[in-house]
Amino acid sequence: MASAVDEARTGRPAAPSDERQGVGARRGFALLLVITGFAGLLASWVITLDKFHLLEDPNFTPACSLNPVISCGSIMESEQASAFGFPNPMLGLVAYGSVITIGMGLLAGARYGRWFWLGLQGGTLFGVGFCTWLQYQSLYEINALCLWCCLAWVATIVMFWYTTLHNVREGVLRVPGGVRATLEEFHWLLPAVHIGIIGMLIVTRWWDFWTS
Repeated sequence: MASAVDEARTGRPAAPSDERQGVGARRGFALLLVITGFAGLLASWVITLDKFHLLEDPNFTPACSLNPVISCGSIMESEQASAFGFPNPMLGLVAYGSVITIGMGLLAGARYGRWFWLGLQGGTLFGVGFCTWLQYQSLYEINALCLWCCLAWVATIVMFWYTTLHNVREGVLRVPGGVRATLEEFHWLLPAVHIGIIGMLIVTRWWDFWTS
């Protein structure tokens, strides 16, 4: 009863006293999961199709291979494109599809246990870590960019930071009140800085090419 009163007073979901009650999510966050999941799924699907075409025809040129820097074909033919022994986008098809499913469930009113939210936190952390490794490989080892990969990177970064914000707000991740208030007020700052740093690295890595 106390939880219901707290929720009515604050307009925010109260921390459940019973783990079985679960934790829901605001509509905005649920929509964000669906949108970022769809963006990542689209990128993974296009890259997978192009990979199949490339396997069938070694002379195939993906539509996103525009110049020596923006060259999806160079990325697809690299060893890093199959980090786990199979094409990376096949992992994306499963992961991003799962995120869309979670988001749709939340829009329908689903509530998940703390272990589930911690699992999503761990999954998005792995995703952003894997993307960071791919970014380094793309910029400094393969020396090429894939626009569809960049879309997946941005989707994963946004997904990770807003999942973190949600878990902090709902008490899944326990932090001091001041940290929680700061994250809620400046929720856009961390993903913007994260994406901005990557953009700066891309610009500086090929500065001569962009300015020539």
